[in-house]
Amino acid sequence: MWIRDTPVVETTQFNSLNFTPEERERGRMVDCPGYRLSGVAASLLFILLTVKHPDDFRVIGPALPILAKVGEDALLTCQLLPKRTMAHMEVRWYRSDPDMPVIMYRDGTEVVGLQMDGYRGRAEWMEGSTDEGSVALKIHQVQPGDDGQYWCRFQEGDYWREASVLLQVAALGSSPNIHLEGPGEGEFRFLCMAQGWFPEPEVYWEGTWGEKSLSFSENHMLGEDGLFSVEDTLVVKNDTSDTISCFIYNQGLREAKKATISLPEKLQSELASSRVIGPSQPMLVQVGENIELTCHLSPQADAQSMEVRWVRSHYYPAVHVYVGGAHLAEDQMTEYRGRTEVMSDAIHEGKLTLRIHGARPSDDGRYRCLFGKDGVYQEAHVDVQVIALGSSPRITREVLEDGGMQLKCASDGWFPRPLVQWRDRNGRTIPSFSEAFHQGSQGLFQVETLLLVTNSSMMNVTCSISLPQGEEKTARFPLSDSKIALLWMTLPVLVLPLAMAVDLIKVKRGTNNQNHYSNQEGVKNDKSLTGASL
Repeated sequence: MWIRDTPVVETTQFNSLNFTPEERERGRMVDCPGYRLSGVAASLLFILLTVKHPDDFRVIGPALPILAKVGEDALLTCQLLPKRTMAHMEVRWYRSDPDMPVIMYRDGTEVVGLQMDGYRGRAEWMEGSTDEGSVALKIHQVQPGDDGQYWCRFQEGDYWREASVLLQVAALGSSPNIHLEGPGEGEFRFLCMAQGWFPEPEVYWEGTWGEKSLSFSENHMLGEDGLFSVEDTLVVKNDTSDTISCFIYNQGLREAKKATISLPEKLQSELASSRVIGPSQPMLVQVGENIELTCHLSPQADAQSMEVRWVRSHYYPAVHVYVGGAHLAEDQMTEYRGRTEVMSDAIHEGKLTLRIHGARPSDDGRYRCLFGKDGVYQEAHVDVQVIALGSSPRITREVLEDGGMQLKCASDGWFPRPLVQWRDRNGRTIPSFSEAFHQGSQGLFQVETLLLVTNSSMMNVTCSISLPQGEEKTARFPLSDSKIALLWMTLPVLVLPLAMAVDLIKVKRGTNNQNHYSNQEGVKNDKSLTGASL
């Protein structure tokens, strides 16, 4: 029989019924210390999350956007929660940068000097219920640039909260006008025009039976005042419906304006069978001279009751508008104000001339001359080429560090951008090393070109600067042929002796050094012999 020794383990059994609740809790702490410590940490975290900051608050704004029309006042509000006094708080309204507020109040007083440009004199702090944390910002004479997001921030010490308010700016512009542009072969072209809309509107067309059409081309231009002007074109076939309507719709205001044109009526108008004739060739004008644009009706007709409009790419704004013998200044482009006049001596024959004073580079390009009456327009175009013949070229010479030579040709006051060439004595083009063009604030070009001179045959060169129209100015390198040839011939004669002299000096220095070394060795040997004899 095998007998296995079994170790005896002494155990103690605890009867929980014999302990008090405090003793049982202490026992659990001893039995499961890890569990107890994690429970304590969780409890502390819960306490920290549930205990509020002594300055805890929040800010709310309107749930919906604030809609305001251009020219009206807008009122933006926000509320501090829980409701309490804000007498010792800082409150600021701002757009994107808190450091550039629209308006800012601290301890009940407006803070000046930090206000965002464009709101000075227009932003007003409205006294609401300050004891309950209610504030309001009034913006007077709302502009298109005021459209967008605003932030209302309350701050107490280092603690702050904010809410956003969306301001939607809208403008219902002018009613549209529909013009019939000179009927073409097999088709009609309608133009729908309006000004003063914001934001950018939607445009659509309808025929007699309500069928909708999209524009053939859309031109929505943002003006200096921040408002949109509309020029949309519709092209239809000759067998189209009798009436055409143009609708311009503002999405923000959910309002539209409409214009309708009767095609049969327009085809019976005076201008439907007329043409406008302009210059057959482009006009060439130098900077500073006057531009004269003449156009006339064919067949001849009295134009006193017509609108005559000179435009660039768009109807509005225009270069000049002449109506009823007077200039319509509000429709004129900024760059032409004070520079235009109409010569109307032959207006009874349907002939007018627009004079533009002091031609500028920006005046270059195409112009359109339009005669309009009863919603029908006929037009002609003329191309104006503005030129400026710059200064005579100036050639300067520069000796490079490696001994080479470089020529620089410079000139300024050109328009349009000129062509620059280097030519040799035989008129052949020499490639330039570099070319640089700079267009100044007045639109005129400054040019600079470099040429590396590699041999004597390139010394007799010409710098040519010319315009596409053929005008040219040239300059020849100022040194004469004999001087240039002499320079290149004497250069080797001067350099060779100099190089030989340098070599001779080096050889002589080497010989002297060697003799000196030999003398020193001789002295050493003599001393050695003397010592030995002694």
